[in-house]
Amino acid sequence: MNSAPKKPASSTVEQNAAADPSRPVWVMANAGSGKTHVLVNRVVRLLLAGFTPESILCLTFTKAAAAEMSLRLFKLLAAWIALDDAQLAAALGRLGVTDITPKHLARARRLFAIAIETPGGLKIQTIHAFCEKLLRRFPLEAGVSPRFTVLEDQAATALSH
Repeated sequence: MNSAPKKPASSTVEQNAAADPSRPVWVMANAGSGKTHVLVNRVVRLLLAGFTPESILCLTFTKAAAAEMSLRLFKLLAAWIALDDAQLAAALGRLGVTDITPKHLARARRLFAIAIETPGGLKIQTIHAFCEKLLRRFPLEAGVSPRFTVLEDQAATALSH
């Protein structure tokens, strides 16, 4: 069994460009092509740039994708806590960060605590969960009963027959 530590994933030039918070991007790619990697890097770079966790919303199609994205994000931020300055600077460089100062290193080390302490947590959820939350918050504007319930797949299938 190989017990060597896993080398952190490197990003391509295109992936780093898509993770750059200074530019708008649309990420559309096949399964297994690195979308989650890019999106996690983009969230991290937004946090590094000073955006608050509660100002970031990540929407996915599936609960599994939302859970995977959240897991990867927290693993990355947690790993940074124990890195020395050179290792952390290298990790930030792999994300495409070019301006790495002692202030940036200190912020990077605090991001895990900042994300954990965010009331309500980071918003990484499915499109369905987001829409349900909106409907619950504004039922009258949406023209639905404030006491609506969401049908699960089995119930919806039973009603359609």
